[in-house]
Amino acid sequence: MTDDRRAPSSPGPADEPTQPISRALIDALDHQTGAQPDSRDLSVWTTAQVSPATQRKGKYTPESTAHPAKMLPDIARHAIEHYTRPGELVLDPMCGIGTTLVEAVHLGRRAVGVEYEPHWVAVSRSNLELAREQGIDHDAHVIQGDARQLLTLLPQEYVGQAALVVTSPPYGPSTHGRVAVAPSEGIQKYWHRYGSALDRGNLANIGHHRLLAGFTRILAGLRTFLRPGGHVVITIRPWREHAELIDLPAQILACGRAAGLTPTERNVALLARAAETDLVARGSFFQRDFIRKQREAGLPLHLIAHEDVVVFRTAQHRTAAITAAHVSPLPPHHDSSRTADRAA
Repeated sequence: MTDDRRAPSSPGPADEPTQPISRALIDALDHQTGAQPDSRDLSVWTTAQVSPATQRKGKYTPESTAHPAKMLPDIARHAIEHYTRPGELVLDPMCGIGTTLVEAVHLGRRAVGVEYEPHWVAVSRSNLELAREQGIDHDAHVIQGDARQLLTLLPQEYVGQAALVVTSPPYGPSTHGRVAVAPSEGIQKYWHRYGSALDRGNLANIGHHRLLAGFTRILAGLRTFLRPGGHVVITIRPWREHAELIDLPAQILACGRAAGLTPTERNVALLARAAETDLVARGSFFQRDFIRKQREAGLPLHLIAHEDVVVFRTAQHRTAAITAAHVSPLPPHHDSSRTADRAA
């Protein structure tokens, strides 16, 4: 575990430079996360000093906006800068609109992604083409398919090559999307689903336990393509289902261990702007509406201000070639026969 409260090493945008986190803000973050002052073991990534729209401006096509659960570009960027060097390979097995890949190529890394849904595959490729049009001569590819089948999807040339995986599991119905208000029609929700809700092959549309089983299988498959000592960075957040908190970060830690990975860090990536003494949340309409209703009902909830970032590593030395036969099967009670991957 780390105990590093510094801001990212790279400078922030000119209009709002990244600042060291103050003691008052540390106390505010402890209140948000429930951390005890005498047991702080989190690194804080100040990844929301500017809005998500500003982070994506000029690097992503307008079609990218429609994705319901886009990774914040500065989260991917910080991970890539921190865990890789120029020229190394970055992999995202559930790449969505290609945030991990786009940030990787802009930082001079190679990139490969897998995406289940054809529409988001096309958007990812268009974002990479946009980078090429802007003068980024990159080595990046997007492959359509089920991330549980990485061993057959990814070419042999990638075996043992990835220095870093950056990805995130799907949040299913907890995504918020966009909102519009029309006369006599009230509030309308749109762009809030990964794809067709009838597609039971999509991890975002299945039960929670099967989601975890499918994600464990994906993590196990990644070991084949990671180099010795390579990192896996997973951004995740808990969510509430009928007011009950689902501790997805702790469950993903268990998935990683079951897949043969070693957890090394548990960090915080801010989704709120870090001011001098507090966090300025950037909640969606639905998040704010939910919080307001829960507070009126007597439950003192707060807007989400961060995501957990769980970091795993592979073994430092590869003792034998890893093939499909070497990937440990899932426990018998885990049913992943119909699970697939999701958009990031």
